[in-house]
Parts: sequence; C-alpha cells; structure tokens
Amino acid sequence: MGDTTVRVDDERFQRRLMDSVIRIGLLALLIVWCFNIVKPFIMPILWGAIMAVALYPLFEKAYQKLGDRQKLTATLITLVALAILIVPTAMLSGSTVEGLQTLTQEIDNGTLSVPPPTDKVKDWPLIGEQAYSVWLQASRNLGAFLQEYEAQVATAAGWFIGLIAGAGKGILMFIISILIAGAFLIYAESGNRALERIATRILSGSEGREFVELAGATIRSVAQGVLGVALIQAILAGIGLMLVGVPYAGLWALLVLLLAIIQLPPFLVLGPIIIYVFSVESTVPAVLFMIWALIVSVSDTFLKPLLLGRGLDIPMLVILLGAIGGMILSGIIGLFVGAVVLAVGYTLFMAWLGQNDGSSEVVGGE
Repeated sequence: MGDTTVRVDDERFQRRLMDSVIRIGLLALLIVWCFNIVKPFIMPILWGAIMAVALYPLFEKAYQKLGDRQKLTATLITLVALAILIVPTAMLSGSTVEGLQTLTQEIDNGTLSVPPPTDKVKDWPLIGEQAYSVWLQASRNLGAFLQEYEAQVATAAGWFIGLIAGAGKGILMFIISILIAGAFLIYAESGNRALERIATRILSGSEGREFVELAGATIRSVAQGVLGVALIQAILAGIGLMLVGVPYAGLWALLVLLLAIIQLPPFLVLGPIIIYVFSVESTVPAVLFMIWALIVSVSDTFLKPLLLGRGLDIPMLVILLGAIGGMILSGIIGLFVGAVVLAVGYTLFMAWLGQNDGSSEVVGGE
C-alpha cells in the first residue's frame, strides 16, 4: 500500500514537473519571439520614453495653461521639439551640403584646386613646417598629391562618408523618437502608474514609487545637464563656424556634440580650427572666433550647475562609459541613450545599496 502511494506521488510529481517545464519553455519562447519582433524599435522607443520623462515637467505646466487638453499639449510639445531638432540641423548641414556639391562639381569639371598656404601655417606648433610642405605640394599639383597620398585620401573619404551617413540615420531616429515621445506624453499618467506597479512587483515592497521617481529625476538630470549642455555647445559652435566661413561647419558641430556628450572638451575640435582660421582670415575675425570658441569650450562649467539636477551625484566616468558603450552598440542614438540608461542604472543601484545598508543618504532627488 505504501509503495503504491509513493509511486502515485512520484507520477504526479513528474507530471507537474513536466507541465512546468513545458509552460516555462513556451513562456521563454514567447518572450524571445516578442523581443525579436520589437528589437528593431527598442532604441527609438527607449529614447522616446527618455525624452517623454525629460519633457514631462514642461508638459505638465503647459497642460494646465491650455485648459487640461492633453492631446493638444502633447502635439504642441512634439512640434516644438521637432523644430528644435530640424531647424539647427538644417542650418548646420546646409553649409556641409553646399560644400560637397561645390567639391563634386569641381572634380567633375577638372577645376578643383587648393589655395596655397600662407606663411602663418609655418608658425603652427609642432606640425607647422610639415603641414606647410604638404599643403604647398597639394596647391602646386593636386593630381600628383592625390596619387602620392591615395590610400590616406581614400581612408579619410570613407570615414567622412560613413560619418555623414551615420549622422543622417541618427537624425531620422531622433525624429521617430520625438514622435514616440509625444505619444508617451498623451498617456503619461497611466504609464506612470503602470511603471509604479511593475517596480513594486519587482522590488516586492512599497518603495516602487520612490524608485520610479528617482529614475525620472535621474533621466531629467542627465538629459538637461549632459545632453542639453552638449547640444547647446554644438549649436553655439556651429553658429561661430558658419559666421567665420569654416568649410563643413555642420560636420565640425556634430563632432563637438559627440565630444561634449562623452565629457571631452570641445576645444579638441575647435582648437585646430582656430589655428586654421588665423591662417586664412584677417586678425580681427580670427581673434573674435577664438574668443567665441573658448567661451563655447568652457560654457559647460556654468551651464551644468544650472541644468544638472540637484542631489544627483553621477560620476563622469559613468556617463563616459554609457555614451561610448551605447554608441558601439547602437550608433549615434546609442550615444545619447547609453549615457542616460547607465546613469539611471547607477543611481538606482546606489539607492538600493543605501536602503539595504540602512543609510539615510539621498542618492538622487530633484
């Protein structure tokens, strides 16, 4: 009798185990399947969510002033965000496109020439003599110069074309993300409640709301203090480059943006351009551009305290790793998303450690 009971229990256990394995397997298959379906849209959706969180305080104020019309408010904010993205992009890319068209026409017509360098080029630090020699060779016989440095020119051209293509793809992704952010803003309240329920379920406690608020504060802080400052520096640099007539101003402004995001000084780009401007322009505009470039390079020292959220202490190494890792993973848009995501993860992890240690230190807040 006892053996029969044990055998029946074993059979029941095996059936339950088999049922559980099949259910878990099917659930895992469903999760993987769903992930593969939405995988192409993960980055724009994630960036759209980040933008929605960053814009929510503005949305809330505008929502009240527009008579609680949620869809109208979200539409207006979306249009303004698109204008902020598209207008500077069109201004900065205009000079680059015009320069490329001129260059292409001159190559087709066989009239491409390089102006000879001035004697000021020899005074450039470290590379003055060599730069003057190479530049003079290109101005005297461009065909022979291109043949001699064919490999280097091909490498530089490939890098340049790839950078422009990546920037164009990134701008398109930004436009899609802004539209997604507008949709998120329409359902902001219900989305926030859903996030709180998910966080509470994961953390198995009542601190889910606190962690959601902390994540929102971190996103707004990084978006304003890191991405916002980088965008301001890039726009100001682009304006200065266009006014002084530097070729491909949009490209250099894009490089300034990328460097500013990964917390490197824009002067790494603007410094050599200052030397170039002094070699081709008269003293007054060159000096004015140098002053403007220096102001742009150091502007983050007073912009970040104004825009970076109070109470948030995120090491710049975290921003740097997030930006570089995100760019390696997902290109230009990953540069932005990676910095924000890793900063949020770091802040939440430190807050979790503080709670477990019983520490009363505030890791993040507004």
